[in-house]
Amino acid sequence: MTTQTVPSAPADKPRTAPPLRLFMTILHLAALGVVGGGVIGVLAALFGTGVGLLFVLGIGIVFLVGLVYALYGVGWFEVVRVRGLYGFDVADLQPRRRRAPGFGGWIRSLGRQSIDGRMWRALANFAIACIFGALVIRLFWGMVWSAIYSFTPLFAGGETIAPFGNLIDAGWAPLFGILGVVAAAAGIIGLALLHRTISRALIVPNREAELTERVRTTSAQREGAVRAADVERTRIERDLHDGVQPRLVSVGMTLGLAQQKIDNDPTAAKELISEAHTSTKAAITELRQLARGIHASVLDDRGLDAALSALASRSHIPVHLDVRMDGRCSRDAEAAVYFSIAESLTNAAKHSRASECRVVVRLREGNVLWARVEDNGMGGAQVQPGGGLDGISNRVLAAGGTFRIDSPQGGPTSLEVSVPCAS
Repeated sequence: MTTQTVPSAPADKPRTAPPLRLFMTILHLAALGVVGGGVIGVLAALFGTGVGLLFVLGIGIVFLVGLVYALYGVGWFEVVRVRGLYGFDVADLQPRRRRAPGFGGWIRSLGRQSIDGRMWRALANFAIACIFGALVIRLFWGMVWSAIYSFTPLFAGGETIAPFGNLIDAGWAPLFGILGVVAAAAGIIGLALLHRTISRALIVPNREAELTERVRTTSAQREGAVRAADVERTRIERDLHDGVQPRLVSVGMTLGLAQQKIDNDPTAAKELISEAHTSTKAAITELRQLARGIHASVLDDRGLDAALSALASRSHIPVHLDVRMDGRCSRDAEAAVYFSIAESLTNAAKHSRASECRVVVRLREGNVLWARVEDNGMGGAQVQPGGGLDGISNRVLAAGGTFRIDSPQGGPTSLEVSVPCAS
């Protein structure tokens, strides 16, 4: 569920394959040759079990869902492995995020994940690497056997069995052994070089794919921004209509009554004016809170830490705040995290019956601003269209980040957001 900067060209950083990288490629292939068969066997078992039990009370669906997550995990590992080995300029494999809330949104995101072309290309590269690894292991043992065979004249005379099963004079064994060693070594090196070429073709996206992904990400961010703005506009309209507007109308009516009584009953007029003054101050306070909900000025002036401290001090329930940031992020990133935390604390105070909240904010590796809000309330929070959690999701999506909520019945409720600082 993050947005990366798309590289300007699909070319990989290293232009040559030095001996160390070639040696590491051979080790990678050998390791995959050992464990790859087991991994592929587990994936095949999940698929077979899922299909076989699909019509047995739907139990097979659980295995098929697990298969999708397992395929994504293997694909993610393959992208990270290839990038670390060759230094290709390629982003991590990202899970398909939900475009709609609720169970239906999760099912659709799972379906999009199962047909993700980039994931399947990574899986194809993994399978090819496993096959190459099995061949590398066989060639290695062939090279060892050829090296030993070349010393045949030292402990045998006359004729000996050649590599192809025919009998030859033992004096020719060193030549056949050396040729076997050279051929096996050449095969291993060739497989390693071929693996690099295939990995570059499958893992590194071409320019067209990069532009397509950028358009898709930008469209999703734009949709999130539009939905977030619509939810925020609705909230402002509701707050003005239900809060400030009736209070101002009451102030006007009270002043009108005071104007009528000022000549005949000055004492009652003074009480009405005092009441109007109190209501005016309350309206000013509500307008100030409403403006703070649109944008917190302290966020620009003193940063996210100070803004969250002020937010925690106004909370109706105790908040344990733990903010550790080395430097500042972009205005949009900090605003998205701030309003996500503010909405979470509001929901906890209104709906969760929580007695305390814990807020943790970190600036993580990769220049990502991460925050987690957890309360000890009753749980059961769900993303409803137009609701507070939907507003958080849309605002974070518009900033190019990710949003996750875990709220089982009985609690606790935890919400995590991650926003790239360069958003």
